[in-house]
Amino acid sequence: MHYWRLSMACSLLVAFAAGAAVVYKWTDADGVVHYSDQSMPGAERIVTSSGSANGNGIGDASRGPTTGTPTKAPAAALDYTRFAVASPAKEQVFFGEELVPVRLQLEPGLKTNQTITWHLNGKQLDDQGTDSLGFALKGLPRGTYAITATITDSVSGESQSSDSVTFYVKQPSELEPLRKK
Repeated sequence: MHYWRLSMACSLLVAFAAGAAVVYKWTDADGVVHYSDQSMPGAERIVTSSGSANGNGIGDASRGPTTGTPTKAPAAALDYTRFAVASPAKEQVFFGEELVPVRLQLEPGLKTNQTITWHLNGKQLDDQGTDSLGFALKGLPRGTYAITATITDSVSGESQSSDSVTFYVKQPSELEPLRKK
């Protein structure tokens, strides 16, 4: 996943350095937004240029020819100051039949037109409510797990995913029994 983000960042930097480029944006079946320089079925074409009208030097994304009249950008639907999986902690280890607490830090709170979906190892967890900021996973077999939350705005169609948090579940064995402290 980090490789994909790095290659996406490099692609965007090359596009901005070249002056003007076309970037395609699409949302996959899991609600994750993707950007690419390659056209995909159903992708939205976005033209970028390094001559920014807002003066920040980053570039100006538009969906058509510019008219020269400045327009106010709409407020982002997913404008959270804090959006991260708070529990489990990164690289945390759980033993035996221990419950794995899952909690999302979200500031400000979830808006009425937005929903949360949780993914464990890329598979959507369907037994959580669409507004669930926390729950517990139980009965996980030994293994490595990655948990991610995705918020989707039903009005704008915009979605955003948290960084994935990796955690481990270990089971006691005859050679290494579970030690209680």
